[in-house]
Amino acid sequence: MPVLANEVIERLLWRRDGVYVDATVGGGGHARLLLEHAGPEARLVAIDQDPRALKAARKALSDRAAQVVFIHSNFVHLQRVLLERELVPVDGILFDLGVSSPQLDVAERGFSYRHDAPLDMRMDPTAEVTAADLIATLSEDELTKILLEYGEERWAKRIAKFIVEERRHRPITTTGHLVEIVKAAIPAGARRVGPHPARRTFQALRIAVNRELEVLEKALVDAVNVLRPGGRVAVISFHSLEDRIVKNIFGQLATGCNCPPDLPVCICGKQAELKILTRRPIVPTEREIAANPRARSAKLRVAEKVLLGKGDEY
Repeated sequence: MPVLANEVIERLLWRRDGVYVDATVGGGGHARLLLEHAGPEARLVAIDQDPRALKAARKALSDRAAQVVFIHSNFVHLQRVLLERELVPVDGILFDLGVSSPQLDVAERGFSYRHDAPLDMRMDPTAEVTAADLIATLSEDELTKILLEYGEERWAKRIAKFIVEERRHRPITTTGHLVEIVKAAIPAGARRVGPHPARRTFQALRIAVNRELEVLEKALVDAVNVLRPGGRVAVISFHSLEDRIVKNIFGQLATGCNCPPDLPVCICGKQAELKILTRRPIVPTEREIAANPRARSAKLRVAEKVLLGKGDEY
């Protein structure tokens, strides 16, 4: 069930015959709506690093196959893969960040703390490093840093200490084993309130395994580079770390001259590349949350390219 579907279509689709990119196509929910609302001449580039997601999207979009180009890649390579296929400039790009429902629901992927499964968490199963690898090799300080920065986990230091102590006795290779360790590390009183005690730890490890925050900043800048003037980039994020990066990148690219205010004329030559269309992020309605609880924390930000910048040559 695509999140904030109507809000995305209303703000992203500005040319019915345009070229659009779904950089995280998943099961194809947003992609199908884009094609249904666009004209028959529109083209869609469907990108995902998860081969299972691409397979599902191919099936979901089979009746629109002539309009779609499917690409197995991480969106950090967005600019390169579009250039290689001569698909630039584009008119709109959508990023739907985070883990997808199918990834959570397939136990053996190891994303969920609700199923006992191998401790994997790779969105791209061809990637080398799993969550079990990080648990086995990172130092206590490194684990603490990941849990603090990516999970905003209050008990990060204590959880990291318990992990390191446990792995001295036996390898930690399953989600169930990790959940037991986290529960043991967090005091009983803290476990009784709030969400599942392992939620933040699993979030942090998933982000680290897939380098989600590391690649986002570059991907957003590259996305703006390949947009034509008037083209739009829309980002759906699901936690504050992602949303902060999106807000900051949009803000930087929407800022023009940064000369000292007392200078009579601009000498920096900086011009704004973006116009922000959502001064505040758009969030789901109560009705949508009731129908799709996983939409609860979603935030949508949209910006429009106003200036030919590094993409002039396209």
